[in-house]
Amino acid sequence: MSVNELLNLVFRWAHLIAGIMWIGNSMLFNWLDRNLVKAGAEERLSQGKIWMVHSGAFYEVEKKLLEPGQMPSQLHWFKWQNGFTWLTGISLLVVVYYMGGAAALVDPRVRALDPEVAIAISIGSVIAGWAVYDLIWRVLEKQPGVATALSFALLFGAAFAFTRLFSGQGAYMQTGVLMGTVMTGNVWMRILPSQRSLIAATRAGKEQDALLSQRAKQRSIHNNYLTFPLLFIMVSNHFPSATHNHLNWLVLFVLMIGGAAVRHFMNVRYAGKLWLGPAIVFGALTLAGVMVVTRIDRPQVPAAAGEVRFARAQEIILARCIQCHSATPTDDVFRAAQGGVMFDSPEQIQSKKDRILERAVRQESMPFNNKTGITPEERGELRKWIESGASLQ
Repeated sequence: MSVNELLNLVFRWAHLIAGIMWIGNSMLFNWLDRNLVKAGAEERLSQGKIWMVHSGAFYEVEKKLLEPGQMPSQLHWFKWQNGFTWLTGISLLVVVYYMGGAAALVDPRVRALDPEVAIAISIGSVIAGWAVYDLIWRVLEKQPGVATALSFALLFGAAFAFTRLFSGQGAYMQTGVLMGTVMTGNVWMRILPSQRSLIAATRAGKEQDALLSQRAKQRSIHNNYLTFPLLFIMVSNHFPSATHNHLNWLVLFVLMIGGAAVRHFMNVRYAGKLWLGPAIVFGALTLAGVMVVTRIDRPQVPAAAGEVRFARAQEIILARCIQCHSATPTDDVFRAAQGGVMFDSPEQIQSKKDRILERAVRQESMPFNNKTGITPEERGELRKWIESGASLQ
């Protein structure tokens, strides 16, 4: 196992664990907020209680404010789950997309960027994204409708721009990093300061700044709605029909809107509003939208004229694919056969004919970012060989 692959494994595993903890905590606290039983008027500082059963015992949870000067000896914070999720995510971005000459980030068929330029755009867009988003909500905090519309427009604009600058997979990941950075900025720059202010005011016997509390709640709601779209992006590299589609930006928009909408209906459930039916309908519409968009064919590579024998198909595969798809890869980045696919023998090539047709001809997502420079004519020859029966003769 190479150092790059080892780092990929460690950071991806840690990212998954931290993400589960962060998003799980977020969803639990949102659930608690919406299911607390309101206390009576005699319990002035209580905002509600709830009884739960789990792991063989009962839990009593209460949400409350404290009297000025009253402070528990132990107070648990929920911040490092988010911090480690973001840090491991950025580490993955560096290992997978920046190292190795930004091979996974740059696709010459999309934009022939120098690796240094692509990395600079990637870093700069994340920093600028948080700064612009935060400015919008600070300036327009009393006009949330306008701020929401502007935020969505800029997010979709950024995602579309990424699909015109980076590889399909890189564009999705860049959008995810931007969203994750916004969510992390909300936690560390807006939500945690409000909590520190609450603690400091309680210790000093003063009232908390209500504006900080309102901003924190507002940003927490934003994070809540970004959760489902971000979760899809985290696993999107497993779905080349989305990331490498010629309308990949539209597929992303449909999934982002659909994910946020389903999350919305899950939220209104706790306000006693109708939710299950609309959530199912919106989920079904989202899936139908993805099916429709991904079936809008790009102009297909025409099959080659005349007969294409196996010897020619094998020649193309040995020139364009074997570097990564072999028991002994020679690629400078991928040191193991990607997806376990190997083309070392004629039988291995023939057994993967459907996959070759889908990935190399229809989607044109292989070779990866066309690193080996396969030509449209060669794709057409592969198509002709496969559609003619993929004989080994």
